[in-house]
Amino acid sequence: MDLEEKFKMVLMILAAVIVFGTVGYTIIERWSLLDALYMTLITLSTVGFGEVYVLSPPGKIFTIILVVVGVVGVAYTLSVVGQMIVEGELKKLLGRKKMEKGLKELTNHYIVCGFGRVGRRVAQELSARRVSFVVIDNDLPRIEQAEKDGFLFVQGDSTVDQTLLEAGIERAKALITAVANEADGVFITLSARQLNPGLFITARAESDEGKKKLMRAGANKVISPYKIGAIRMTLTTLRPNLVDFMKVITFDKDTGLTIEEIEIKPGTPLVGSTLKVCPIRKEFGIMVVGIKKVGKDVFLNPSPETKIEAGDILIVIGEKEGLEKLEELTGG
Repeated sequence: MDLEEKFKMVLMILAAVIVFGTVGYTIIERWSLLDALYMTLITLSTVGFGEVYVLSPPGKIFTIILVVVGVVGVAYTLSVVGQMIVEGELKKLLGRKKMEKGLKELTNHYIVCGFGRVGRRVAQELSARRVSFVVIDNDLPRIEQAEKDGFLFVQGDSTVDQTLLEAGIERAKALITAVANEADGVFITLSARQLNPGLFITARAESDEGKKKLMRAGANKVISPYKIGAIRMTLTTLRPNLVDFMKVITFDKDTGLTIEEIEIKPGTPLVGSTLKVCPIRKEFGIMVVGIKKVGKDVFLNPSPETKIEAGDILIVIGEKEGLEKLEELTGG
């Protein structure tokens, strides 16, 4: 019997004893429900209050039975609750309820499938950026690690639709498959795309063939950690200063600099202005290194005369505080 079932059982036992006593006094002594409930509670609690009315002989016999049954039931309930408290199970149950509530309230969030070395690093990066997300994994030690890290989680198989639904995939903004098994990654991608057609899916691939299958399954982007790692190792050897710069702009805690994308919402003050006259650089200290126009590819190093339009996505580099102010201005 799992934790939740055990807790429900002891509550049902206690409720059953109370109902038994209330109904018994109502039938035997013909008391009102309130008087019968009151008599039952003072009998079970042994507080020592006097009887509501003088008991008849059958009522006294029933009271004896109620005391015996009640003492046994209450004693068992208290022992189980005490054991749960001692073992920390009650805390786990309350934590699970809090977790379930948190999952239900999630919207426009990210889902990370797999909490291995790659998945945990992804979760840490999302947490550092204060992004709402939930982790899915079927491995108990990994789930315990996710709980220890303070992340929302769902323990289950990511390839199963019900698990994805528990993670709120219908309300999610994006999904990241960080599982090492490419076949599982394809199944997850197929299921996720079907459950939420508008979802942005980033998948992990171990081979070129796996990358093709993941793209056909519906992934928006496919990343190979080994390929990226190999490229970075090569660049670190050949161009160490360039790699240091890339590290800074991806999110350096010491400098506070990071690179972000900012979407320009319709009706925001920046719409219609040019990069030259808008306050992005002057007031926020942010540098625009690229712009993606609707239906077009990203072009880098835009000219000062480039006009900002609704729907544009700005690729910017700056400090966290300035980026937050820019997001507020653009409706982000």
